[in-house]
Order: sequence, then C-alpha cells, then structure tokens
Amino acid sequence: MESAAVRNPLARQIPGTPCWASLLVHELAASQEFYHGLFGWEFYSGPQHLGPYVRAMVDGREVAGLGEIAAGRSLDSAWLPYMACDDADATAGLIRERGGTVAVGPLDADDVGRLAIAADTSGANFGVWQTMPQPEGLNPPEEGAPGAPVWYELVTRDSSTAAHFYPAVFGYEPAAEGGQAAAEGGTDYVTLHLEGRPVAGVQGVGRALPRERGPHWKTYFSVADTDATARRVSELGGRVVHPPRDSPHGRVATAADPEGAQFSVIATAA
Repeated sequence: MESAAVRNPLARQIPGTPCWASLLVHELAASQEFYHGLFGWEFYSGPQHLGPYVRAMVDGREVAGLGEIAAGRSLDSAWLPYMACDDADATAGLIRERGGTVAVGPLDADDVGRLAIAADTSGANFGVWQTMPQPEGLNPPEEGAPGAPVWYELVTRDSSTAAHFYPAVFGYEPAAEGGQAAAEGGTDYVTLHLEGRPVAGVQGVGRALPRERGPHWKTYFSVADTDATARRVSELGGRVVHPPRDSPHGRVATAADPEGAQFSVIATAA
C-alpha cells in the first residue's frame, strides 16, 4: 500500500455532523484487502495516534479509516462514527455531564486533530473529532459517491433516551418519524437534524436488539448495485447479515466483514 504525507483527514464541519467512519481490526492487511475488493478503496498511512492506521481513499478523496488493535487486546471489530466538534475537551465534559462515559482521550492525533472515544447512556460507542487548522484541507468525496459513508444510524432499544442525550451534547434537532403516530406506538425512529438538515437517525427496535451486540451505531456505505455488492461480500470472505431489500431510500443490505464488523450498503433510489 502507498504512503502519503499526513494531511488533515477531516475538514471542519458543523459541530455534531458525523464526519468520519473508523474501524479497528485485528488483521489490518487482511481488512484492507477485503475493503479494497469490495469498495475499491486505496489506502494511505497515518495518522499513527493509536497505532498502525490507514485512510481509505476513493478517487483521491478520503472516505474512512482503518486501525489495528494492539496485540493481546480482545476488542470486537466495529465501525465507529465520529461527530465533528469545535472543542473535543469541552464536548467530552458535556458527554460526562449528560451521563455518558469517555473511554479514550481527548488526545491529539498527530497534528491533524484532537479526538475522544465515548459511549452514550445506553453504552453505544461513538467518536468525537476536533479538526486542527491545516494549510491544506480535505477533498471530501462527492455526496453519494460509491464507497463513501452516506448515513449513520444508532440502533437501540428505545429512541427516547438517545433522543435526549445526543441533542444535549451536539445540539441536534430531533424529529420523530411519523410525528404523533410514532409517539403513539408506531415506528420508533427519530431523525437528528442540524440547521434543518438530517444528519443521522436513531432506531428503537425493542427486544429485537441483538443481545450479543447491545446498542450500536450502524454505518451505511453508498454502492452502485446492492445485490452485486452482497454477492461480492461472500466472495471476499464476509457474510450477508440481512439480504438486499427495497426501502423508501433505496435498496439496502447489511453485511459483516471477515472479522465480524457489520455495516450496511445502499444503492439510493433515483
């Protein structure tokens, strides 16, 4: 894999915007091979803030990161969203004030940013990212570009707790899907908005929440063909968790990579 000089991997965005997807794995080289075969990602090294780390690129634009879990640690592989902020230390303080926990940081990621890894009141993990001023900024991927993250969704038992925690920390404007119908027992789904724009979702699934996983964030990656991508997952040694199906937003499937990290893919409706 090719190496590049460390640049700022995350351009400044409105605080609270999910701005990065990162995955810790046990076998970094094998994971790079899987995601290169699936999404066509190319990889560049750095920043090395928590050990070996690479940034995934599509057409010269950074879309995600992969890091290697230190030998001897028994962490599960899972995709983690990072929320943009202007002050990682202040945001970490807010997380604690609202009943969440901060497991890592805040700490500097070389000279490109400052990060923390936290959990909300239900135990779902997420990251916080503060971009440092840089002379050269990021070329973000085009919206909906194949291989790029396009949506982040918290899967939890009940959306009500998360719909209070995250707005208190990041200033989201929550909106229940279906309005009053949702409040009266319909679909338990809350969309989180910033400045009137939807940026993430919270899905309450009740007893359908996998006991072995608990509450967790799910990352959706854009693809041109959901069915072909699902077949490719199996060919590359992963597995299809939920087969392709049509949704109001496009054709979607959920998969797991060879280490078990789950993610979703979506071919958006025209």
